[in-house]
Amino acid sequence: MPRLLPLLLILLLAACAAPPPAAPALQPPLPYPQAARERLLRLALAEWREWGCVQSGEPGLPLAGECAGLPARESDPAGFPRVLAYWRAVPDAEGAIPRNRALYLRALAGEPAPLWAEPFWSAAFISWLMAAAGVDAPEWAPSAAHSRYLDHQDALAAAFPATAPFLPRHPASYAPEPGDLVCRDRSRRPLADWSQRAAERGQFRPMHCDLVVAAGPGVVEAVGGNVSDAVALARFPADAAGRILSPTLVILQNRLGRLPPWSQENRS
Repeated sequence: MPRLLPLLLILLLAACAAPPPAAPALQPPLPYPQAARERLLRLALAEWREWGCVQSGEPGLPLAGECAGLPARESDPAGFPRVLAYWRAVPDAEGAIPRNRALYLRALAGEPAPLWAEPFWSAAFISWLMAAAGVDAPEWAPSAAHSRYLDHQDALAAAFPATAPFLPRHPASYAPEPGDLVCRDRSRRPLADWSQRAAERGQFRPMHCDLVVAAGPGVVEAVGGNVSDAVALARFPADAAGRILSPTLVILQNRLGRLPPWSQENRS
């Protein structure tokens, strides 16, 4: 047995040094009808209203008669199923569900319990929106990290530029429309340009994305998760052409319903 120890040690070290498994091959993306985009926007606004129409910045969309009630927060036990549903949409939930199930039981017993405080659930929320709107995993790889699903979209756009459902666009030259994603780099050393991401693709980077629900000259309004401990509406200042003026790393242009054979549908 002692003679086997060196061999076992070598095999163990080799296994630890082995590279991670390669990402699955990209599939040619399917086209989606305009109904998918419309459903995506309805779901985002419905979730925002159910959370009590929480807003960051100046007041935006009309609120009269639309909100479900007082603003909710992630720590409220009554809202436990909401965030649970978002996490169920991603395969890499990072232990969020079992951890917060235990916290939920503590909260029901009247104990202090920081429900859904970690890990952050903003990417899970966006992934849930896409899945609930009917966008399948080959077209939108659900993830607990914004950087990972953005990497997937970047790879799809490079491999299938004519049929990719989402295209990365530079915020200085593109005015977002409803259904697009506005994404910011939240790291200590933010990337200066989205093209720099290619050198680190596959690595985690702290980011945040919001789904645009209204846009025009002067302002862009977008809904995101885990903002003020809720699903909230953010308002971004924009120029006269509708381009966002605040720091933005990339805008993901939504082409659902705008590619053949659905490109002749009425655009909203």
